[in-house]
Amino acid sequence: MTIEQTIIPDVLILHPRVFRDARGYFFESFNEREFAEKVFPVHFVQDNESKSVRGVVRGLHYQKGADVQGKLVRVVKGRVLDIAVDIRKGSPYFGKWVAVELSGENSSQLFIPRGFAHGFSVLSDEAVFQYKCDRLYNPSSEGAVAWDDPSLGIDWQLPAEEVLLSEKDRHHRRLCELDDEDLFDYTVSLY
Repeated sequence: MTIEQTIIPDVLILHPRVFRDARGYFFESFNEREFAEKVFPVHFVQDNESKSVRGVVRGLHYQKGADVQGKLVRVVKGRVLDIAVDIRKGSPYFGKWVAVELSGENSSQLFIPRGFAHGFSVLSDEAVFQYKCDRLYNPSSEGAVAWDDPSLGIDWQLPAEEVLLSEKDRHHRRLCELDDEDLFDYTVSLY
C-alpha cells in the first residue's frame, strides 16, 4: 500500500498493490498492522455498503460527540466523487474540502479521520460503495452539513438538476449555521 497526502494532511488516499492476471485481480483492501505502521493505529468496528444510481449525492454526514467516526472508504463497482470536509473549529483547513475520484477500476481508498463531514456523488450508472468505521453508528449522534452549502462551493461533478437526494439530505444546515456542539475542536485530539 502506498499513501498519498491530500491538501488537508489528515485526509489520505491509499493505493493498494493490485495483482492482476488473466483470471482477474487480488488485493489486500485493509491490513491493521500496516495501517498502524504507515498512518496510526486504528481499529475498525463496523463495515457498511451502499448501492446507488447515477446522480445520487449522499452527505455531508458525520457523527457528533463520543460517537465521532473515522472512515476508510472505497468503491467496489462504478465511480464516485468522494468528499471530506474539515469541520474542526480552529483548524487551518476549517471549511476546506478534499475531492477524490474512487472507482472499482482504480481501487483507491480515502481515509477520512474523525472531525470531518463526508459525502459522495455517483458518477457512473451505478456504484457499490464500502466503508469501514472506527466507531459504531448511533442515530442520536447524527450530524450533517448541506451538500450544496455555497460557502463550501463543492463541485459534485453533476448538473444540479440530476442530483438525487434522500429527503433527510435535502434539509441540512449550512456550515455557518452549525452550533458549537455540532463542530469539533481542532486543539482536542479525537483519537
